[in-house]
Amino acid sequence: MPARIYQRPKNAMQSGKARTHDWLLEFAPAEAKKPDPLTGWAGSGDTQAQVILKFASEAEARAYADRHGIAVHVTPTPPRRLKLQSYADNFR
Repeated sequence: MPARIYQRPKNAMQSGKARTHDWLLEFAPAEAKKPDPLTGWAGSGDTQAQVILKFASEAEARAYADRHGIAVHVTPTPPRRLKLQSYADNFR
């Protein structure tokens, strides 16, 4: 079952960087979600979609995937770009 290794991006609504240093291994969905006829909620019988493993580094995540024979795709962390501006820039 294929999986994806990535770092969680910073929340755009908050200034803190909590939980952005962990590397996550997330499995790809095995089947498509379909609406439940009674409630209308989307769901599937795929329980692997609920599993997200956390690692301290990318190397640890890759080692785990290699040890268990999981094919992985590593998504690189996008660079963080700061938009530095002063309060006076709001009125230009």
